[in-house]
Amino acid sequence: MATIKDVARLAGVGLGTASRVVSGKGSVSPATLAKVRAAIDELGFRPSHAARTLLSGNSKMIGVYIPVLSGTFYTPILQIIDTELRAAGLHMVVAFGAGLGGARQQAIEGVAFLVERGCDGLILMTNVLQEEDLSAMGPRPKPMVVLNHHFDSIAAQCFTVDHQAGGKIAARTLLDHGHRDIAIVAGPGGLPDNVLRVTAFKQELAAAGVDTSAMWMVEKDFSPAGGWSAAKELVESGRRCSAMFCANDEMAAGALSYFQEAGIRVPHEISVIGYDDTPSAEFSAPRLSTVHMPWREMTQNGVSDLLNRCYDLQRPVTRRYPVTMTLRASLARVNPDGRSGGNPAAEATARR
Repeated sequence: MATIKDVARLAGVGLGTASRVVSGKGSVSPATLAKVRAAIDELGFRPSHAARTLLSGNSKMIGVYIPVLSGTFYTPILQIIDTELRAAGLHMVVAFGAGLGGARQQAIEGVAFLVERGCDGLILMTNVLQEEDLSAMGPRPKPMVVLNHHFDSIAAQCFTVDHQAGGKIAARTLLDHGHRDIAIVAGPGGLPDNVLRVTAFKQELAAAGVDTSAMWMVEKDFSPAGGWSAAKELVESGRRCSAMFCANDEMAAGALSYFQEAGIRVPHEISVIGYDDTPSAEFSAPRLSTVHMPWREMTQNGVSDLLNRCYDLQRPVTRRYPVTMTLRASLARVNPDGRSGGNPAAEATARR
């Protein structure tokens, strides 16, 4: 395989001159440019990725860290990042931990791996890193943005969605449909975004006169298995609720599956709503009503901001994105007997 040295030798020029032609940086005479290009064509020279990095000063790679490589939440976000990067002629390198509550050390090692790979910039989506971990990256860390988390020290580089608004919209939707005896399936208590949405949900109910201290609530792990076990525990407890709020769509999907197997009709006997509006929510059975969080907008703007920082671009960046409610068939109004009841209007998908 031909090297840049072979190109320089055949063209009769110095290595530095050949490198300037390949990188496109620096000036060479038209005659020299023609000789080097002729040598490149004759040898079939193609610079390796490492060579291009040395010549251009950047790798054209962006490192991405996520807590876990599974489920219906992180995969679409990775797809959005990949689409944005490919459109800009870039590629991503992904590192991930062992789970949502993943060890802090795993996140630190994952970020270090991305830095060692020579990535031009970093996209971090994790709740376990602390302010001091950012400082440990050195006085001149790689350009980075953080998704769905906030650090005071790099506030301008943090992009998140309004989880308090999401929690309030979920509660208000259930109240508007007549639900007051509501079961809550929360995510891990140590995750700030979960705490924000569940706290806001309960505050909105309390403001409407609901005794939230008496509510049936359980904490699970954001997985379908967690939703399944939560629904099973609710049924076995004998507690009668007209609705269940799951703090993410994956747990809601697990709950729907359990209710179906147990012969409990949704939404006729209990309504179920989720949170996130992941692509799978539209295809559950019944189709899932869920809080639509603007993950796409958050991710796209985070990527744009990072590319501006890495490559001196001027891509537009915004930081406020609307939170809405997507109504589908899993939600119905409360019947006079206090149970959730079938509602033909809920069969049609609508946005509030």
